[in-house]
Order: sequence, then structure tokens, then C-alpha cells
Amino acid sequence: MSVLITTEILGEHPLLTSISTDLKISTTWVRGADGLVGFGEYKRFEVKGKNRFKDASAWWQKQLSDFTINNNVHGIGTGPILFTSFAFDPDETSILVIPEVVIGQKNGKSWVTWIGETNQPNINKIINSSNSGQITWENNSIDEGKWQQQVSQAITEIKSGRLEKVVLARDLTANSTSEINVNDLLQRLEIDYPSTWVFLVDGLIGATPELLVRLSKSMITSRVLAGTIQKTGNEERDLALAASLAKSSKDLEEHEYAVKSVADSLAPFCSSTNVPESPFVLHLSNVMHLATDVTGVLNDSTKQADIFTLIENLHPSAAVCGTPTEDAKKLISELEQMNRSRYAGPVGWIDANNDGEIAIALRCGLLSNQNKSIRIFAGCGIVAGSDPVTEYAESQAKLMPMRTALETL
Repeated sequence: MSVLITTEILGEHPLLTSISTDLKISTTWVRGADGLVGFGEYKRFEVKGKNRFKDASAWWQKQLSDFTINNNVHGIGTGPILFTSFAFDPDETSILVIPEVVIGQKNGKSWVTWIGETNQPNINKIINSSNSGQITWENNSIDEGKWQQQVSQAITEIKSGRLEKVVLARDLTANSTSEINVNDLLQRLEIDYPSTWVFLVDGLIGATPELLVRLSKSMITSRVLAGTIQKTGNEERDLALAASLAKSSKDLEEHEYAVKSVADSLAPFCSSTNVPESPFVLHLSNVMHLATDVTGVLNDSTKQADIFTLIENLHPSAAVCGTPTEDAKKLISELEQMNRSRYAGPVGWIDANNDGEIAIALRCGLLSNQNKSIRIFAGCGIVAGSDPVTEYAESQAKLMPMRTALETL
């Protein structure tokens, strides 16, 4: 048995700009002033295959049974925390990490959790380390012309009746002359995109605006994004663009597919669900999205679904795959010719009560080569009314959060 202790820290602590421990930062989940930051690695587990969510759940339950938990804070996000980063494709490797130390904050209350019969970890002020090196870019899997051809082919398949929507992704690789400073990159993303969930799990780092599922005491929330328009920086012009996005038949069609896929996936597990009749426009620093918050209440049964079951049934949603799901997955395999790895997969955290927050890994990159390289991703939803040139421009806008953050380190 391992002892796990959670205790309150007095005062409020900006998570990504003012705290560290003697251990290296390993995992992050921050939105605004709230979130969780993990240091070190107590245990990790790699899983793949069609049973990966069940296998992940079983491993987590086994780890929980091995803990003696002393938690005097209580509440969601306290006690043992599992960070998860699942691959888009079940045949690729997914990663589960239990940090040695977790510092958390919610609604002005701060706490620290650590594993081992030791004194509370020393919490220090972050000391800025050396700057990242010079960044150079290279096209990775798909060049501009080829990607637009893929979009054209997808539109043809949709118009033929094979499917209604498919999401096609592309990637770029950034190479640095020295190690990319992960702490600085996280801080940059948090400053530039405060309404997103800023995350780090085993080298996958980003700022995603899309929440796959939040489970808190039987209450379920899923934020669906589909339909995008780039901002100009001119407030008056952007308000007009937001109005046009809200009326765009192409974007509303794409959004409707995404919302329906989430609502249909949640319905079997819920005693009630709420799906707003129309989306709202979510404003980010560089783009605007059509957004809908789908909510529900878990069935009150002796065999209530846990968060792993919800993830399994929600992934992949139409927002990152398409409609119908199986037809979209087949077309992605035929056209995309790219390994998504953990891009567009479920990423987030789960606590000992199987409550947690899981997002879709978007606006992100995967570090490699001892953090001297990072592969960044973007995807676009293709429907019958899509245009290849416009979709390429949208993908460029979706790459900008990571591009800009890396270039300003």
C-alpha cells in the first residue's frame, strides 16, 4: 500500500506562473485560474486495442485499491488523480500517468496531493529557465495541393451519398535549435487562450476549446464545437462575421451532425438530457466557433456508467471524425495518409470517484526528439457545401495557436 496525502494550501496560486516543486512538470490541466498541475511520474500505463477504455478503467481501479488515502480537502479533483491521453485510433498507443505530486486549485481554494510518507513537498516560485531556440518549419505528411485534393475527393464522396460529413486533418513540424521550454509554452497558451483547457500529458501539449465530457456527481456536460470562421482583429467586422457564422447553412449543417452524435451517445446513460435548439458563437483569440453545451444526468442505477464508459461511447464524435462514424473512419483511413497519434483523442484527468474532465486534444502538438521537435495538427469538417481553398485557410487558422506560441517563446 502507498500513502497518498491531500492537504490545503493557504492562498491562491496562479498554477502555471508561480508554482513548481523539486520535480519536473509532467502533466497539466488549467483553464483560467482553476486546474491541476502534476509533477514527476509515480506510475504510467500504456494501452491500445478495442478494449483500451475498459483496460484503462481496470488499471486505474487497481491503482486506487493500492492507496491509503488521507484527504482532508475533499471535492472533485482532490485525492488521487489520473491524467489520460488516448490516441484517436485504438490501434495506436494511449498513455495514462499518475503524477508524484499534484497541485490543484478551484474557486480560490488550493491544495497539494503527494504520494509517499514524506513531508509536504517544497513548493517554490517558478524560475525562468533558458529560452527556446530558433524555430524552423517543415511540411510533414501532406502538402497544400494534396490536402486540397483530399478535400475535393471527400466532397465528391459526400455528394454521392456515401456519408454526410468527414473530418480531414493535416500537420506541420517545428524544429528548434535547442530544447523547447515546456513551461513557457504552457504559460504562453494560457495567456493567449484563457477560455480553453491548457493541457500537457506525456509530451502532448495544447490549448483545446472542446470539452468531450465533464462528469461531476452524476452531472454530465459536453461542449460541442463545429463550424469555424477566422477573426480579423477588427471588432466591428468580427461581430458581422459572427452573425454570418450563426446563419451559415454549411456551418450549421456541420454543427448539427456533431451535436447529434454527442446527444445520441449520451442518451442511453442519462435519465434526462438538454440540447439547446441553436448554438452560440464562441469567441477565441484567432477564430470563432459555433458551440453547443449538451448536458445530462446519469441514470440512477446500481450499475451506473463511469467516465471511461462515457468516453468510449463519445469518441470519436462527429466533430473530429464525421457522420456516420464508421463510414467517416474508413474515408479518413483512405484519404488522410497520416498518423494522428493522440491528436483528436480524449485528453484530461479522472479522480478517485471517477469524476473528471476529458477534452478533445485539439490546437495541440506532440513533442519529440528530446523536446527539440514538435508536430502540430489541425482538422476541418468537410460537408457537401465545403470548398477546398476555404477549408485550407481554416486549417491554417487552427494551426495558429501553436505556431504563434512557439514562435514567441
